[in-house]
Amino acid sequence: MQRVLALLAVVAGIGPLPACGDGASVMKGQPESPLATAVVPAGYPAGTSLTLAPADNALTEPRARLGRRLFFDKQLSRTGEIACSSCHQPEHAFSEPAAVSTGVEGRTGSRNAPALVNQAWGRSFFWDGRATSLEEQAGKPIENPDEMDLPISEAVARVAADPSYAGEFEQAYGGPASEESLRKGIASFVRVLVSAASPYDRHLRGDDSDFGEAAQRGEAVFLSEKGACFHCHPAGPLTNEGFFNNGVYVDGADPGRQKITGRTGDLGKFKVPTLRNVAASAPYMHDGSLGTLEDVLDHYARGGNGGAFTDPTIEARPLSADERQDLLAFLRALTDPTFLADPRWAAGH
Repeated sequence: MQRVLALLAVVAGIGPLPACGDGASVMKGQPESPLATAVVPAGYPAGTSLTLAPADNALTEPRARLGRRLFFDKQLSRTGEIACSSCHQPEHAFSEPAAVSTGVEGRTGSRNAPALVNQAWGRSFFWDGRATSLEEQAGKPIENPDEMDLPISEAVARVAADPSYAGEFEQAYGGPASEESLRKGIASFVRVLVSAASPYDRHLRGDDSDFGEAAQRGEAVFLSEKGACFHCHPAGPLTNEGFFNNGVYVDGADPGRQKITGRTGDLGKFKVPTLRNVAASAPYMHDGSLGTLEDVLDHYARGGNGGAFTDPTIEARPLSADERQDLLAFLRALTDPTFLADPRWAAGH
């Protein structure tokens, strides 16, 4: 991981990153930059991670720092081998470079770990939208038997028995660890994961110095009816927060949103992910079935897999070789190297 971070740091021009380990202080001897900031990605709706936090979990620096520690803590899994960060890795936009994630004792699930980017603006969470807040979302992977497989009550007991946590919970939430404060702490860390410095961000602000002609042509394809990407990935956030059957579903596969709503029309629907940092978060789709961005373009060029209830906007959209290359250039311009290599996201603080 450190080699990847160092390479990204060089690409981003921020210099070498300090070494880190499970117990080392990444910023030892130096004041650390705050986690909770008012940074806003270009093109996003009004609000910041600070103002969008719920009233009962106002975003503060102690809460974000507590959440970061919990996010990287493997004792929140039954066997002590899996942390939230095991499946949501900073250098991969807080996703994982595997089709589906591996939990305790080598157990595997059926869905790809989604990237955690700019979730402060999210309205629902998980591929099927079963959580309506980050606080609700935060505890579910801990309890999932295919992931961390630990009752929340036991997770609380473990951190409560760790004296080094006591002061952090007291400072953040005014008391000892509880199920509520554990969930809120993790949610607070996820809320500060704001990516806002990609070439695309600068382009939207009027600076095209790193947004070349190929990316500009690719953006035009993206926003045209020929590409039609913008219907689900509107400019700015690059997600409409909706649920669509995009042609990945095949008969008998994961029912997606239907499992939550029970509605026939929701069969095979999954949440539209943001495309921010998409080049760093392969593989793609809810099941990780498409390994590269080129595979994704192929999928849409043929109009999906032809399964039942595919959304009518998913139809064959072949592009020329030049248009494909331009569209790929645009998608790669959504990468924010400073976010991917940010030392504030590292374990060991």
